[in-house]
Amino acid sequence: MINKILKSKNYISLICGTLIILGLIIKYTFHDEIIMSIFLILASIIGILPIMIQAYQALKIRVISIDLLVTIAVLGAFIIKNYEESSIVTFLFLFGVYLEQRTLSKTRSAIKELIEMAPESAFKLNDFGEYEEVDIDEVNVGDNLLVKTGNKVPVDGKVITGEGYINEASITGEPTPVHKTTGCKVYAGTILENGSLHIIAERVGEDTTFSKIIELVEEAQDAKSNAERFIDHFAKYYTPLVLLVALIVYLYSFNLELAITILVLGCPGALVIGIPVANVAGIGRGARSGILFKGSEVINDFSSVDTIVFDKTGTLTTGKPEVSEVKIYDHHNLDYTYALLVSIEKTVDHPLAKAIVNHFGVVSNLLVEKVNVIRGGGLKGIVDNKEVIIGNVTLLEDEKVDIPDYIYKDVNDLILNGHTIVLVSINNECKLLIGIKDQIRPTVKEELNRLKRFGVKNLVVLSGDNQGSVNILANELGINEAYGSMLPQDKVKFIEDLQKHVRVVAFVGDGVNDSPSLALANIGISLSSGTDVAIETSDVVLINNDFINLTFALKLSRKIMNNMKQNIAIALLVVVILLLSLIFGDWMNMTIGMFVHEASILAVILNSMRLLKYKHKKG
Repeated sequence: MINKILKSKNYISLICGTLIILGLIIKYTFHDEIIMSIFLILASIIGILPIMIQAYQALKIRVISIDLLVTIAVLGAFIIKNYEESSIVTFLFLFGVYLEQRTLSKTRSAIKELIEMAPESAFKLNDFGEYEEVDIDEVNVGDNLLVKTGNKVPVDGKVITGEGYINEASITGEPTPVHKTTGCKVYAGTILENGSLHIIAERVGEDTTFSKIIELVEEAQDAKSNAERFIDHFAKYYTPLVLLVALIVYLYSFNLELAITILVLGCPGALVIGIPVANVAGIGRGARSGILFKGSEVINDFSSVDTIVFDKTGTLTTGKPEVSEVKIYDHHNLDYTYALLVSIEKTVDHPLAKAIVNHFGVVSNLLVEKVNVIRGGGLKGIVDNKEVIIGNVTLLEDEKVDIPDYIYKDVNDLILNGHTIVLVSINNECKLLIGIKDQIRPTVKEELNRLKRFGVKNLVVLSGDNQGSVNILANELGINEAYGSMLPQDKVKFIEDLQKHVRVVAFVGDGVNDSPSLALANIGISLSSGTDVAIETSDVVLINNDFINLTFALKLSRKIMNNMKQNIAIALLVVVILLLSLIFGDWMNMTIGMFVHEASILAVILNSMRLLKYKHKKG
């Protein structure tokens, strides 16, 4: 019975409103005070039921809620036979709850839109060599799927045949279709606008990028920031204080109507709801543009960032470097040298390794017996019974490889031209010098300049690459600090030192070796093209890997914080005005107070909803 009453609050509100209107019509049309009072009494009794139940449920867990203030106020008005105020206050409170639910549901529109985009079925290759439509839950990793024009991509996968253009707005926020062909990655929830694709499922169900986005946004919208926890704590003590003040006023003046009016005017509803609704709307707005804030606390910290530290490869650059120079120091059996190099590089997933494998192409595959990855250095292993060392100068020096002066000269020349250096040693003899260059991401320079204009005082790049290459990149991008030859632990120490100097630090990275820095920084920001570890460790994920979203994320976080402050100001101002009106005016009563109280709640919700329409203006 109790649950049925609580679920019927909206209908009860409608009944109350109808009874009040009928009562007032009878009063002013037929001048029948008795019939009017009966209608208003019924409205008060019916309307107070769900409010009393909620107040009782809160008291059971030792919480004095707003519902208790309204319950006492309505019962007080009922006792002094002020049925108009008791019924109207009840109706306004219930109607206000209804309007709050409606407007709050709109602030969660990003989640609703995402869920509606989720694919429900897929065309799966069966044992008879035909594609049949199956429920999405029946798709497993490794299944061969067909995506037709106009269909949603059902899972994360790789194109094996076919080509077409896919709208990836649900993942990246970018509406421009992306051309897909053999070997390209595709994501669940995106739409094939034309063409036909055969794909292999790589991630299904809750493991898809699309599902993880929904999960992250839901978690972020449900998480509470310190500011929200403070407001909750404040309301916990504020509400009993209002009760105490009302009691003291009654004991001093014996004016019950004045005391219950104070209860109504003191309701802190707008104050309690102002911060969470801004967070929910802001996080939803970010999600629609491919920016994932992992919680409201992240927004608070991000808005205060004054220093941003960047990884280089895969972050400021595209992460798709290419071999541009090869110097050979031993031409004897060169194909065998290439085979040793490519065989060991194939065992690791690193942008430089991929560049080397792509450059030297198809060679003989040799048996790789042992591989050690030296972070910030390179590779060391045994291939076809040969000791192979591949990496920077420091690594080869540490391994006691003899490096002649002429090789040092070649190394310095390439460094001065902005190359990343890879030396290849076989059985402690230096055989090859490889110069690799990476391309700067589009719009990076423009967006870094915007970040400076938006108040980010310090931009820093940290890289495991050589200092010369890092300096060239920093000069081209206008970054004021650049440090090369940095191991993961060096990056961590650098960030710790910044924080000791009271800097609010954001770190932007994408690799496994960036994870410690992402975790330590006040705000860790990762690109979705990065590793799973980096994405899990970070606080903010930029889904479409576009640096314009870094600037937008910073502006949006500041806009959300300003919106919260506005909501708090509105809530406090309304309470002050109401109480001053009660003290110095003779026109304030329960009905007006409740009306203004509900209006203030709607005001902060509507103010927060402006965030859903917020657009990123370049400048």
